[in-house]
Amino acid sequence: MSVIYQPELLYTGHTFEANKAIVIADNGTILGIHDAQAANTEPAKVIKFPNRAMLPGMIDVHSHSFQRTIRGTVESRLKAGPDFWSWRDAMYRAANRFTPDQLYTVARMAFLEMALTGITTVGEFHYIHRDPKGAPYANPNEIALQIVRAAKDIGIRIALLRVAYVRAGYNKPPDPGQIRFIEPGPEEYLRNTESLRTELKGDEKSAWVGVAPHSIRAVPLDYLREVTKWAQSQKLPVHMHVAEQPAENAACVEEYGCTPFHLLDREGILNQNFTAIHGIHLSAEEIAVVARANAIVGACPTTERNLGDGILPADELMRAGVRIAFGSDSLTQIDPLENARELEYNLRLKKLERAVLDTIDSAGLPQRLFACATQHGAESIHSPAGSLEPGRPADFFTVDLNDPSIAGSNPDELLAAIVFGLSKTAIREVAVSGQLIVNNGRHSQQESIITNYSALVRHPGS
Repeated sequence: MSVIYQPELLYTGHTFEANKAIVIADNGTILGIHDAQAANTEPAKVIKFPNRAMLPGMIDVHSHSFQRTIRGTVESRLKAGPDFWSWRDAMYRAANRFTPDQLYTVARMAFLEMALTGITTVGEFHYIHRDPKGAPYANPNEIALQIVRAAKDIGIRIALLRVAYVRAGYNKPPDPGQIRFIEPGPEEYLRNTESLRTELKGDEKSAWVGVAPHSIRAVPLDYLREVTKWAQSQKLPVHMHVAEQPAENAACVEEYGCTPFHLLDREGILNQNFTAIHGIHLSAEEIAVVARANAIVGACPTTERNLGDGILPADELMRAGVRIAFGSDSLTQIDPLENARELEYNLRLKKLERAVLDTIDSAGLPQRLFACATQHGAESIHSPAGSLEPGRPADFFTVDLNDPSIAGSNPDELLAAIVFGLSKTAIREVAVSGQLIVNNGRHSQQESIITNYSALVRHPGS
């Protein structure tokens, strides 16, 4: 039997509408959006959400779930040094600390927190492949499968973006902190990635694979050519760290005589299936290159401000027609709406102006930012979700209209109140394929997940 959800307000892509109902088939696909009175005449189970507004589930395109374990432990120069490069050493210690089973426990915690914030699909940029001595597991995708299992346990969709990682950098000696990441030959990487696709076959709507060469510094050009050529032949999403740090650009110029974006363009790697994670340090000419390729930029403002990476020129990118999606990255904070407001607020601080991104074409500012958290994210990782419309899966979240953070907002102003002011406590229900995974602000496994995670990070050897 189909299900009809009837919230007080429903976000239909540009605005909230009252007296609407969303009709969902047995398989979790949206059959239609109708006037509530007409929908209630259908033979279906009706679930009403009074004092709730319903919106499409949000998409996180860039997560490193294991980094959840270092939240709060690296906010000191004495522990993690003064910059991104010294912070990496603390991150590497975390990467080498846990077994596959323990990484499953960590991922469940990260994905639980995502679900509670309205995220229904995650892109996991996964690069811990081997054991702490650098040897492959009997199943080279042992940890990847644990991460996928964690997402399924929580109930969210996952794009497992399997990372290719080869070296510490141009003319740099091997870094022992990266020993679990390395798959030295493209043949091994492609064999293991294809094997993971086979193991996930039959459930591609909830878990699928993407290709993720880590960065120009970590993947030499011949290797990069081979794995991206294969990804293009399979029409898979390709994600890559690009231009996160000025030193990364300088090293690329030294090795190849051009910047990362120009190199990727020259090699035919930039296209509509490519997402450049961060993409902060780029010129106007490089912005035009990204726009011409119809590539996406995966912005991670909550992490970028934490690491001191810099400010994304989102206004210039958007004026050029470049789509921007959001990721949590280091999970220093999991909140896609905080990413949305930070994208705008960073520009306000830099330019000493307000509503900087509101001046671009006809889209309103809150609608533009919310599309980055939903529609553009879905396009980046090839998720079937991203909007509430017939034929798409019923992935959604609701907010309590009586929550103090948005109480009193008129429907015309509600999206702006949500994007710029919503407290995470206002998120009450979250559904994937029409099935509630969060109900009245709680996940059914919440207590046990938190208990197990807390015990692990406090006593990892027990």
